[in-house]
Amino acid sequence: MGFSAPEAQRRSRRHNLVLLGVAALVVAVDQLTKWWALEALDDRDIEVVWTLRLNLVHNSGAAFGLGQGLEVVIAAVALLFVILVAWAGWGGRRLSLSPGLLGMVLGGAAGNLVDRAARSDDGFLGGAVVDFIDLQWWPVFNAADSAIVVAGVILVLTASRQRRPLPVADSESVDEP
Repeated sequence: MGFSAPEAQRRSRRHNLVLLGVAALVVAVDQLTKWWALEALDDRDIEVVWTLRLNLVHNSGAAFGLGQGLEVVIAAVALLFVILVAWAGWGGRRLSLSPGLLGMVLGGAAGNLVDRAARSDDGFLGGAVVDFIDLQWWPVFNAADSAIVVAGVILVLTASRQRRPLPVADSESVDEP
């Protein structure tokens, strides 16, 4: 079922607003929590509950600390990823995924990219990402990482529930009365 041009424009505009709004919210929450962590956890850890503690770590590698020493390469790949997701998700024309979930992924990647750009002593994009949520049985992470993982899990779980079109019957196999 197609939409009229004005309706399609409204849907596209709404999609873009949700995508950008969620991405901006994730970046804001991520950067505010990292700012707090840098101020509050500079000289101490905070034990929260069970194995959860707040512990300041500067991760110059990729996810789980992999790729130490490849900061600029990791940042360049992240920048390309942000550009690709933004381009593919814009207007919902290229990806038929939830703009909210795309915004979570986009905002998470952008939040960590902000760290690499703003917290760099070794040139542009050479900085480390601030991580501080420590379960002690999983690598230390942050709000941006959480947004990416939560969106990814939801995307995987909902992908299997989406309707798949029924195969079109071949004209030779259709019985006509």
